[in-house]
Amino acid sequence: MSELRAERLQVMLSPEELAAVDDFRFKHRMPTRAAAIRELLKLGLDGEATDAKAGVKSSDYGVFDRGPEGHTEAAASED
Repeated sequence: MSELRAERLQVMLSPEELAAVDDFRFKHRMPTRAAAIRELLKLGLDGEATDAKAGVKSSDYGVFDRGPEGHTEAAASED
């Protein structure tokens, strides 16, 4: 299957989120992180989505709950 992949998407992940992607990748013997992320996207798009409300920020959609401060340098240094 030859698919044209002309768009690049940059996503910032916390260390815990990256570890979760890598765990998924190795558990399912995926060849690359990109392949694992595409598979996770496919699974997520087939599942239930949450509709955003007014005032919702991108950081509100983390894989792990980081509390009311979201994904910040302060939260990262507390780990």
